[in-house]
Amino acid sequence: MAYNLKNHSPFKFIAENSTGLSGLEQKPELQYIPNTYETGAMLGLLCEVGKKIGTATKLNKLVKQITQMTQRTLNATASSVLLFDDKEQELYFEVAEGESERALRKIKLNARAGIAGWVAQNKKPIIINDVMKDQRFDPSVDELTGFTTRSIICAPLLVQRKLIGVIEVLNKSDGSDFNGWDLETLTSVASTAAMAIENAQLHQTVLNAYKSTIKALAAAIDAKDHYTRGHSQRVMEYALMGAVPLSLSREDLDILEYAGILHDIGKIGITDSILRKDGQLTDQEWELMRQHPAIGADMLKDIPFLEKTRVLILHHHERYDGGGYPNGVSGEDIPLGARLIAIADAFDTMTTDRAYRAAFSVDKAIKELVRHSGTQFCPIALEAFISGYNNQQKNPAAGNGNHDLPEND
Repeated sequence: MAYNLKNHSPFKFIAENSTGLSGLEQKPELQYIPNTYETGAMLGLLCEVGKKIGTATKLNKLVKQITQMTQRTLNATASSVLLFDDKEQELYFEVAEGESERALRKIKLNARAGIAGWVAQNKKPIIINDVMKDQRFDPSVDELTGFTTRSIICAPLLVQRKLIGVIEVLNKSDGSDFNGWDLETLTSVASTAAMAIENAQLHQTVLNAYKSTIKALAAAIDAKDHYTRGHSQRVMEYALMGAVPLSLSREDLDILEYAGILHDIGKIGITDSILRKDGQLTDQEWELMRQHPAIGADMLKDIPFLEKTRVLILHHHERYDGGGYPNGVSGEDIPLGARLIAIADAFDTMTTDRAYRAAFSVDKAIKELVRHSGTQFCPIALEAFISGYNNQQKNPAAGNGNHDLPEND
């Protein structure tokens, strides 16, 4: 039996014969009256969804939280959100909860086929409590994942009639049928979630454009000296390598990414005669060069988005023993991200050609980093960098095997 909402009055739905796609035989209108527990659960879910929407800007994280809460409230065994790709006319799994999550993330569906496709095309929610009796059901996804779909409720994600995607919940945990309250709950969640997903997508689009601008700016800084072309990008990549073994949060990784790419932005305030000088700098020139972390941090002070990034930029030339600049802080008082950037910066500087010397081999650069562990560099951050480098470096020409810290470090 398939059910299809015909209006938005609370807990009201119309039963339809699910044996065909056209000429549906409408049965007498049914009423489902929720009990107090169900009403409370629905209101609680909508309240929690509202809270998550207010705090999450990452699309995948937001969708995952909404999907998990909905599946739990409806006592189901699996759920997923499929987003609509208008250009390709496909639905793809943004989030899938349940045992088939990994397999589903690789699958794209025709937006005009299957139950999800029917919901997307008709922009209407639906319940099907025996999918094997419904000709819209496409068993190919189950065949690919090994999951067995018995029943499903599915609702469109719409913003002003524009299709964003669909949300679906599968198989009651206790084997019972989905009912009108389940469908009304899912439809209410879909209405709220669709707006949040669209906002998150817009946020991500702006963020991607911002990242591109930042990378272009960093590339322009690097281009002032032909020896440093690509330096900022590589420092960012090396710093993120070191972050992996430390299991940093997504937010901290984002901050590290921006700080890595922008760590030398303060060199805009340093004259080209110093930046492009062949040979060693004089003491006076070094004094000017050492101002670039503070210049960079000051340049970004009016950008709230980069407030935490500024801190890492300011401290990326501090030494673990306190002998660095600009503030001479030491040890754990140096932000961890700045300690990682210091190592990444030194590693890239050593492994690329400079006007005053040829590039070090990776082996020699690693040994130099280790030699200064505990003085110039944080031992924990250095061990993480070496581990991350070993795990992610796949080009044999970049090094000679694994690099290990001495036991006494």
